[in-house]
Amino acid sequence: MPFRFRRSARLGPLRFNFASSGLSSISVGGRGASFNIPVARAGGPRSTVGLPGSGLSWSVEHGPAAGLPNSRRLRPGQLDAFQQECLGLLQKKLFAAGSQGQLLWDLNLITRLLADPAIGVRTQGLLAVIETPEALQAYLLRARSQDDVKRRAHRCVEAVQEVLRLAKARGWLRA
Repeated sequence: MPFRFRRSARLGPLRFNFASSGLSSISVGGRGASFNIPVARAGGPRSTVGLPGSGLSWSVEHGPAAGLPNSRRLRPGQLDAFQQECLGLLQKKLFAAGSQGQLLWDLNLITRLLADPAIGVRTQGLLAVIETPEALQAYLLRARSQDDVKRRAHRCVEAVQEVLRLAKARGWLRA
């Protein structure tokens, strides 16, 4: 009979979940409702509510990846496809022809803002991410994981919102 390795252990209300590399996450709760905190796995904390015995459940991830596709791990070839998909989505939603994002690039407003000494260092770093289409693409394609792609995509959205806010405050764009 072969040896087995139990993948989880309970200690009171806590369940310690293990992977081949060691402790993966800690869960609180039981059948029907649980809260999972990652230790050495991708993704953020996750709340799950389900109907025991039915196989039906609903799961919500909290943190920076919330609202994006689930944080399942991607195989190496899939990361490139995911990066391209996110890049296409950002370009379509934020910088489509005739959009305010495209106007930012056409009028070089981001470059003008970067030259403004009143802009803080953090804001300059944020704006540099989307200064040109090439900068946006390079920034997103440097991601090393699915969660990193999601964080970078969120940062791009935040950058566009900040540029629009600053440009409107300076009267460069109409409100």
